[in-house]
Amino acid sequence: MTQFPKEAKNKVVRGAKRATYDKETIYEILDAGFLCHISFVMNGEPFMIPTAYARSGDKIYIHGSVKSRAIKQTKAGAPICFCVTHLDGLVLARSAFHHSVNYRSAIIYGHANELVVDAGKNEALHLITENFLKGRWNEVRQPNQKELDITSVLEISIESASAKIRTGSPVDDEEDYALDIWAGTLPVETRYAAPVDDTKLRPGIATSPSAKLAWEESKE
Repeated sequence: MTQFPKEAKNKVVRGAKRATYDKETIYEILDAGFLCHISFVMNGEPFMIPTAYARSGDKIYIHGSVKSRAIKQTKAGAPICFCVTHLDGLVLARSAFHHSVNYRSAIIYGHANELVVDAGKNEALHLITENFLKGRWNEVRQPNQKELDITSVLEISIESASAKIRTGSPVDDEEDYALDIWAGTLPVETRYAAPVDDTKLRPGIATSPSAKLAWEESKE
């Protein structure tokens, strides 16, 4: 399997046994989500913003207002670091000290390139919308020229990455296993509830297939 080279920037120091640099594993973590947190430095100060994203190959796509300071800074070629994390469970140990969580987390490093051709922007917005909710793009009005003009779309090249994954039971001190204290894990899942109609929805419009399918699959 292809791996990202381990170097000073992406090397996991704490909890190294839980680290992986395997590209397939890291991309699976990315593809399982649609919200990331992007970090950047502007005027010597650190900033972080949450935003929707989508991956295609070794590229990540994000979008925002042309007036966004984050967009302005990152499209200028500044280095970018962003994180995607999935919480899979609470790890409840016999001691307060050994409580933890089960998780999958990927840290990505790269630089951004602004897409300026409308066709490229539209395709990236298509990817982001579909990653948000599969099937939604074909249900809605497509971006018009005014919307494209006031939206910046960035293509981030994935240059370096690493992931950390924790699974399984608590790890207690040996003497604590004799304590009469329940220990184990409390799994955490992200599920969709029943769709709620917009208060301004015209009568007679049924729930969209994409929203209905996401809800139905969450009930399984």
